[in-house]
Amino acid sequence: NIFSCCIATVNTAQEFDPYRVLGLTKSASQAEVKKVYKRLVREWHPDKNNDPGAEDMFIKITKSYEILGNVERRANYDRYGQMEENKQGQHQQGFNRHFHNSFYFDESFFNFPRSGRDFSDSKYLLDHAGFNSKVLPDSFKRPYLIKITSEWCFACVHIEPVWREAVQELEPLGVGIGIVDIGYERRLANQLGVHRTPSILGVVNGRVTVFHYSVVREHLRQFVEDLLPQRLVEKVTDKNYVSFLGSWHVENNPSVLLFDQVPAVPLLYKLTAFAFKDYVRFGYVDQGLTETSRLLHQFNINSYAPTMLLFKENTEQPADIIQAKGMKRQIMEEFVSNNKYLCVPRLVNQHLFDELCPIKQFHRRRKYCVLLITGEEPGFVPGNQAFLTFASSNTKDVLRFTYVYQRQQQPLCQALLHNQAPLFAQVVILERRSPGGKAVYRSVIGGWNGSDDDKTRLHEQLELLQRDPSYLSYDATLPELNNELSPMFLIQWINAAYDYFLQIYDDLLFSNWREMMPILSLIFSALFILFGTVIIQAFSDSGEEKPPQKPKPKNPPKTEDSPGRANTSSRPPKKDFVEVTELTNITYISNLVKLRPGHINVVLVLTDASKNALLRKYAKEVFSFSGTQTLHFSFLNADKHSQWMPSLLESCPTAARGDEYSSPFSGRPRDFTGHVLALNGHKKYFCLFRPVFTGDTDTGGESSSSSSSSFDEGSRRKSRSSLEVHHKLDRLGLWMERLMEGTLPRHSVPGWPGLDTTSPSSSPAPQN
Repeated sequence: NIFSCCIATVNTAQEFDPYRVLGLTKSASQAEVKKVYKRLVREWHPDKNNDPGAEDMFIKITKSYEILGNVERRANYDRYGQMEENKQGQHQQGFNRHFHNSFYFDESFFNFPRSGRDFSDSKYLLDHAGFNSKVLPDSFKRPYLIKITSEWCFACVHIEPVWREAVQELEPLGVGIGIVDIGYERRLANQLGVHRTPSILGVVNGRVTVFHYSVVREHLRQFVEDLLPQRLVEKVTDKNYVSFLGSWHVENNPSVLLFDQVPAVPLLYKLTAFAFKDYVRFGYVDQGLTETSRLLHQFNINSYAPTMLLFKENTEQPADIIQAKGMKRQIMEEFVSNNKYLCVPRLVNQHLFDELCPIKQFHRRRKYCVLLITGEEPGFVPGNQAFLTFASSNTKDVLRFTYVYQRQQQPLCQALLHNQAPLFAQVVILERRSPGGKAVYRSVIGGWNGSDDDKTRLHEQLELLQRDPSYLSYDATLPELNNELSPMFLIQWINAAYDYFLQIYDDLLFSNWREMMPILSLIFSALFILFGTVIIQAFSDSGEEKPPQKPKPKNPPKTEDSPGRANTSSRPPKKDFVEVTELTNITYISNLVKLRPGHINVVLVLTDASKNALLRKYAKEVFSFSGTQTLHFSFLNADKHSQWMPSLLESCPTAARGDEYSSPFSGRPRDFTGHVLALNGHKKYFCLFRPVFTGDTDTGGESSSSSSSSFDEGSRRKSRSSLEVHHKLDRLGLWMERLMEGTLPRHSVPGWPGLDTTSPSSSPAPQN
């Protein structure tokens, strides 16, 4: 029987003929082998060929090319009928030599790791770029287990079955898997600090840890658990569950309780806690303990299946619950992800503000933030509780209810309340518009004390806002929020230093001396230089007097080559720089009349006296829109072309209706300083921005322009300073946003008026 098995094995090995697989003869050249291989690989690739035997045929083609594509392996095969690089020694005699010369050593016979051919491992292969762009950032949400191998690693054969079992167990739980071929990824191997195969690494929070124990599935599982930070999950009993659930006010996070009958916390639960450690607190209740009986009875827990309860502000009643015998990772992650914020969370840093109140991206995806500005004193508690009750009964996708403590976030409160210190809480409805901090907002009149009238007033304003988004009529630039969790930085630094020293100790304990030689050489070199310097200074003649130094002048004269002059002249470019072109007789045709379809020219009207102040303000307001390819920015000097603006308004009665300059026979001088027009030269229409009134009142926009008709504009222009003039453009940024949204009224004209110069004696203004 043994002899029959040997005969059958030899016959099976001899059936594999790489020449027959590739359809070549032994006289084929290396170029022909390569050409045929490429053609067959494209034909039999499993992703393109639906034949059930395509994968086996593809493997045979690949193995055949590995034998015939290498000159040395091909010669060994032609001579001995095998592909081993190291042929058998001359001392083998008789049957043993004949057996090895006639037997083909297939890699699959030894379960040999086939780099690039095993489709189950190909999806785990990592390169240098993929590791740094995907694995390292993702390691802050889940741990990674990485195997270091090579193409001809004989020791890797022994750990391959255990590795596959560990992957099949840990990957469904959420552990990331990776494989690095050290023969092709030397750069990545050097970054990881491993040079031996096989090796197994763990990566968590961007830190690499080497596995030093015997490769057993239980050891690999324990290695993954040890990678996770300590105290991810807190053990909860009848004694501490009240304090655990009541910590939401301090932690500003919901709490999750898992009820199960096993004494140890399941690894799946730990991995879920690690993925959401910044959003939710996790606790574990062992149902087999007598110390948890009251907790089980209070929440009516079924002991036959694991149960998860999620609590928010109400610690007596869970906000959500799931119960299942086969608790899967996808179910747990979806359950926690849908409830990772409180009903009314407190804004404690800028990152949370960006997640809860995102910047508006599209016109139909508005997100309004209803912000309660309150205090920490006991007198504010009833109002805060009433705000929570109101938010719980008004859950809409477009609304997000939050609150801040005025003492903790003073810059934000000052920007919204105009540096006023309210004696009671205030509610502000805001919408963020740009990453630079621009936002529109409106305060709820009367403040907030939680009464029924306050709730009715807030509800009416929210209903009005959803019907008319322009209800938020005030704009502000919001500063970056203070990080209220910054005092925890010292504790985080101590924990990071502790982990770093543990890693150094682990490296010294398990690494060999060859790998430790570079760091030891660096340490001894630094010590030698340090003690050498001390010894030289100790034996030097300390009594030797130094030559007197000439006193330096206190105020050295600055020359043209002095550093001070150089630093003054080399200034960095301005932040709000925008290229603005003046409309003249030369540029008028190309910038307006013959403007390309779809392009708009935004023109500012100014005078010689207000030119510098208005241009600076104009550039600052339109800077965030300067990256749009279809927008052009220009200015028109009303002192040179005083008839152009009246001619344009007279040709379009809808634009001039209700203004002091609507009638050409009013007899008053016409001041168009600060007006901005968005001109579409192809479709012959324009949108008009009327400047903010800079008198005693602080209202702006269209109403301010109409209310100023009773004043003498000519006398006010002479007394107004440049600081007051630039306030004309305070609301230009909001007007530009409405222009981009397409919600501004458009005024059509039959044709563009000519640009006639009324003061030819004036010198032309410099081009910007």
